[in-house]
Amino acid sequence: MTELVVAKFGGSAIGPDGISIPIIVDRIKNLKKNSKVITVFSAPLTIFEGKKRSLTDIVLEQGRNAESGKSFSLAIVNLSYQKILEMVSSDNRDKCSHVIDSFLEKSRKALEEASEKREFADEIRSKALAFSGEILMAHVMNFILKSNGIISDTVNYENWPIITDNNIESTNFLASESRSRLGPTEKLVENNDVVTIGGFIGKTIDDITTTFERGGSDRTAADLGILFHKKYDTRIDFEKDSAVVSADPKIVDSGLFDVDQLSYNEARLAGMFGMKILDPIAIKEILENGVDIPIMVTNMKNPTKKTIIKRITDKNIGHPIKIVTGKKNCAIFRIETTYVQKLITSLEKDRRYSEFIILSPFTKDGTEFSRMLFLDADYVKRNEKYFLGFDALATITYNRGVITLIGDEMWRVQQVASRTSAKIGEAGLNILNMDAQEETSRIIIVVEDSGDNISKAITAIHKETSKINFI
Repeated sequence: MTELVVAKFGGSAIGPDGISIPIIVDRIKNLKKNSKVITVFSAPLTIFEGKKRSLTDIVLEQGRNAESGKSFSLAIVNLSYQKILEMVSSDNRDKCSHVIDSFLEKSRKALEEASEKREFADEIRSKALAFSGEILMAHVMNFILKSNGIISDTVNYENWPIITDNNIESTNFLASESRSRLGPTEKLVENNDVVTIGGFIGKTIDDITTTFERGGSDRTAADLGILFHKKYDTRIDFEKDSAVVSADPKIVDSGLFDVDQLSYNEARLAGMFGMKILDPIAIKEILENGVDIPIMVTNMKNPTKKTIIKRITDKNIGHPIKIVTGKKNCAIFRIETTYVQKLITSLEKDRRYSEFIILSPFTKDGTEFSRMLFLDADYVKRNEKYFLGFDALATITYNRGVITLIGDEMWRVQQVASRTSAKIGEAGLNILNMDAQEETSRIIIVVEDSGDNISKAITAIHKETSKINFI
């Protein structure tokens, strides 16, 4: 069976105004030696007012301006693409320039519509983002690859293979409908060494433009792996600044160790709790579709450094505590256990929302209550009426942060819970809740989300884990 690599390059990998594109081209040349390659691109970054910013954020800002009746402009976006255009060969540059102009015109028209309707939402928002970001970047990269002698083509939006439901701004992948429209993309893969496609963007059966949530390009890569895994020997490769290490290097600056392997479960939990490995929903979709695809997280600048993510890892590889991570801006929802299952079913089936963890229940005055830890307090705030509709006497606590230790074989670690909690205390933090469950391969510690509490706790626990013995 022919090999296929679905390689995703995020905004950080592309760099401000495409500064890292030469490295990306070299990586693609290497990947295509033994495989067909589908490349998934996020929107690039740029430098604005001295700071790195995603073009997605800039367009969202212009959309808010349009919505409120203020003037808007895509000049910054255009300037970034003009810099990237310099990497296109002279014989391809005019064509590429025309594509940039035509796509930005589509985005500008969406902003005009937002200004007229005083609303920057749903398909208007999706079109403004799609045609200024991911889809346009995929087309530009196709010209750059051609300029470097690579046989490539790009997926046109008219033949988009990622079909989704009707949740416009937070959409969900529909596998069977996507398979029915896969033909044109399959032909592109057959006839080219490399195919480019924009991440984050979907289309409904009725051709309405949709977007995943932020981080959605990871989901696009996973969805393409799901669609192609029966026809090709498929793997997914997330190209990043580094492979996975034992904590966020922006928080822990010493004692980090490489993580050679992660299970799907470990990677999903790490993503949920703040590690920017990949969108945990991407793994959820792979599991829901009954697929077993190897995933690589590769250091783009040093490809020998990589982390392998698979359904079940090799036994006894490295320290059982693989990652210490944390998440700010969480909320705890307390509800009578009698009502909790209805809420969980509604979240998973109706809203397809899964960014929550069920903590241990407690009993008060003879009534059992369940606790749900939500990893995005803003989502809870936006939907308070919905949540309280399941139990009017339920309570929500905001300003919570969470630290977690991750490892499927953490049961092999001696005194892990006691030594972890002690280190939290030594760091001067008060533990508000601690939930340790052998079956779920993680320990969760809830603290107040204030100042640098989360960073202090992660640093203290990470330092201790290297000293803890394991069986």
